[in-house]
Amino acid sequence: MVEATHTHSTTVTDLESARALIDELARQVELDQREIDKLRHQLAHLTKYVFGRRSEKGHDVPEQCVLPLASAAGKVEAAGEDEAAVQTEVKSHQRRKHPGRKALSKELPRQQVVLDVDPEQTHCGGCDQPKVRIGCDSTETLDYQPASLFIREYLRPKYACPRCQDAVVQQSMPLRPIEKGRPEPGLLAHVITSKYAYHLPLYRQEQIFSHQGVGITRSLMSEWNGAVADLLKPLAETIHGQILQSRYVQSDDTGIEVQGAEGYRNGHMWVYRGEDGEVSYDFSWQRNRDGPLKRLNGYKGYLQADAAPAFDEVYRQCPEIKEVGCWAHARRYFKEAQATSPLHASQVVVLIGELYGIERSIKHLDENERYAQRRQRAKPVLDRLNGYLREIGVQALPKSPLGQAITYVLNQWQALNRYLEHGALEIDNNGAERAIKPLVLGRKNWLFIGSEAAAHRTCVLLTLVNTCKALHINPFEYLRDVIERVSAHPMSRIAELTPREWKRLRKLAASAAA
Repeated sequence: MVEATHTHSTTVTDLESARALIDELARQVELDQREIDKLRHQLAHLTKYVFGRRSEKGHDVPEQCVLPLASAAGKVEAAGEDEAAVQTEVKSHQRRKHPGRKALSKELPRQQVVLDVDPEQTHCGGCDQPKVRIGCDSTETLDYQPASLFIREYLRPKYACPRCQDAVVQQSMPLRPIEKGRPEPGLLAHVITSKYAYHLPLYRQEQIFSHQGVGITRSLMSEWNGAVADLLKPLAETIHGQILQSRYVQSDDTGIEVQGAEGYRNGHMWVYRGEDGEVSYDFSWQRNRDGPLKRLNGYKGYLQADAAPAFDEVYRQCPEIKEVGCWAHARRYFKEAQATSPLHASQVVVLIGELYGIERSIKHLDENERYAQRRQRAKPVLDRLNGYLREIGVQALPKSPLGQAITYVLNQWQALNRYLEHGALEIDNNGAERAIKPLVLGRKNWLFIGSEAAAHRTCVLLTLVNTCKALHINPFEYLRDVIERVSAHPMSRIAELTPREWKRLRKLAASAAA
C-alpha cells in the first residue's frame, strides 16, 4: 500500500515537470518563430532590393485579399455562393492606334539637302517637251554635331596723341566670372550642367576635353565650380527665401560621404521644396534638429516630411509650423510587411490605394474643390482604415513588421490626416523625394565630396540646377546667361535672376520682340 502511494506521488511530479518543460518549449518555439519571421522579412526585403523592381505600385497585391474587408464594408453580398455561380465580367481590350512618329522640334536649326533628278530625266522622251515640277516630298531626319570648343580673343586697340603725348586710352576688359581666369560663361555652364544635371564626374569630363585636344584637369574644373558657387550663392539664398514664403514646404534628407583630413565622414544633405517647385539644398554633419532649425527659422506654415526624429524638435520649438505626414512612407511599411502578413498588410495597401485614387481623380480641380472632395470622399476611407488598424493591431506582435507599420501610422495619425485641412497640400512627400533623387544619382558617380566647403558649394549649384529642371528651364542656358550678368547686376534686384523670374522676363522680352 505504501509502495502504491509512493509510485502515484512520483507520477504527479513527473507530469508537472513535463508540463513545465512543454511550456518552456512552447515559449522557445514562439521566440524562434518570431526570429524566423524577422529573418524572412529581411530576406524578402533584401531580395526585392537586389532583384526586384523599385516601383511601389500595388500590382502585387493579391486580388483575394480585398474580399474580407470588402465584405465588412458591404461590398460583397453573397459570400457563401458557390464559385461556379459567381460570374466575373471581363472588360474587352481594344488595341490603341499607334499615334505615329512624334514631330521634330520647329526650333532646331535646319539644313536642307536637295536631291534633284539628273537634267536628262527632266525631258519627256514621248513628246519631246520639258517636264514640269508638280510637287516635292519632304523627309525629316535628325543628326548630331558634337559640342565644340573655340577661343574667344579680345582685341583692345590703344590710342595716344603723337604730338602732346596725351594719356593712352584703351577699352577695359568686361567683367570676368573668375578674375584673371580663362573660362567663359558658356564653358563654366557646360561643366556645371554636365556634373550636377547629368551626373557626369569631372574625371570623365577631363577625358572628353582631352579627346577634343584641350587639356583641362579635374582639379581646375573643381576650382571653377567653387568659384561659380561663391558667385551665385546670393541667388541660392534668394531661392530659399522664396521657398519659405510658400504655404507648405516639403523636406527630406540623404547621406553622403565627405573627404576630410582624417579620411571619409558621413554627412547629410537636406532638401527643401516649395509649393511652386523651387528646391533648396543644405549640408550638415549630423542628422539632427540643427539642420532643419537653421533653414526653417522664422517659417510659418505646413512642413511635410517623414517621421524622422530630427523634425520633432522643429515642431516643438516652432509652434507656427504644422506637421503634415506622408502616406507614401506609411504605405511603404505595409508593402514590406506583406512578406510576413500578406492578408492584413494587403488590406491596408488597398485602402491607401483608394486614397491615392481619390487624389488622381481630383488633381485637375482647384484648391477649394479639392478640399471639399477630400472631406467628402477621403475622410470616410480614413475612418475605415483607422478602425481596421486598431482591430488588427490587437493581434499583431509589436516587433513584427506589421506591428511596427501599424504603430507608425497610429502614432502619425493626426499628421497623416492633416492634408485634409487645405486643398493645396499634397498627400505625400514624393516631391521632396524626387528632388533628392538627382543627388542620389550623382552620388553614385561622384562617390564623395572633397571637403566641407565643397559640400556647401555643391548645395548652391544643386539648388540652381534642380530648380531650373523643376521649372522646365534649360540649366545650361540659364547658367550661361546668369554667370555672364551676375557680376554687374545690382544686388537689390537679385530676384530678377532667380529661375522663375528669369523665365518670366525672357518670355516678356520674346513677346515684345515678336
